[in-house]
Amino acid sequence: MKITQIRNATLKIEYAGKIFLIDPYLEDKNKFGSFADIPGKPFLTADNVKNQMLAPICELPMSKEKILEDVDFYLLTHIHPDHIDMNFSDGTVGALLDKKIPIFTQGENDAKILKKSNFGDVRILDENFIDKTKITKTPARHGKIETMCEACGVIFQAENEKTLYIAGDTIWFDGVKNTLKKFNPDVVVLNACAAEFLKFGRLIMNDEDVDCVHQTLPDAKIFITHMDNMPHATITRQEMRGLMAKRGIKNYFMPEDGEALEF
Repeated sequence: MKITQIRNATLKIEYAGKIFLIDPYLEDKNKFGSFADIPGKPFLTADNVKNQMLAPICELPMSKEKILEDVDFYLLTHIHPDHIDMNFSDGTVGALLDKKIPIFTQGENDAKILKKSNFGDVRILDENFIDKTKITKTPARHGKIETMCEACGVIFQAENEKTLYIAGDTIWFDGVKNTLKKFNPDVVVLNACAAEFLKFGRLIMNDEDVDCVHQTLPDAKIFITHMDNMPHATITRQEMRGLMAKRGIKNYFMPEDGEALEF
């Protein structure tokens, strides 16, 4: 498999002869605005400077045309404005995507939004097969105080490929632990910038959660993503490197935007 870190949680994955674009968030730098701009201010951090910062923080590392080139499937772990482009005026998503390409999503609620957004081939994640590749939906908990929304992870399995686990937007909890033990993945992708909001607490993994994954499956290669692009993040790539060194974790990868790794 080949995994290209695009930006935030957006990954381009070549797996068993197919190309998947995961959480296709392609918005231009600063175009989303700030959390303080959202009507009703439902998403605020404890840091008012972060609340005023414009998102996304970083430009895409390559052209949108290059990112979308040769993609066979989109896979959306959940609908949030840092995982797919959103139009808040009409509630549609994914304006820049090719609506003819099949898109996998976690459940009926997200599927309705995608169909409203004119995607023609919307597929619900459960246990799905693409040729000989099996894609299995896995549980996620998107919030420590309370869950922000329904989210999911996904397992990829195919003959002559390593098993891949994309945990999605989740903290460490029994659902992640049980997934690791059940599927014994070779490569584990973790969203781990420890993003947080006042209402929901920490939304995704931090270094301690990464360590829990490592202790549960010491031989798995850990791919750390969802870094350095959204204001509510509390751990940077640079800080994470120090935290991983402090915890003695060496079998991890944390690519820069635009960097590709093969496993």
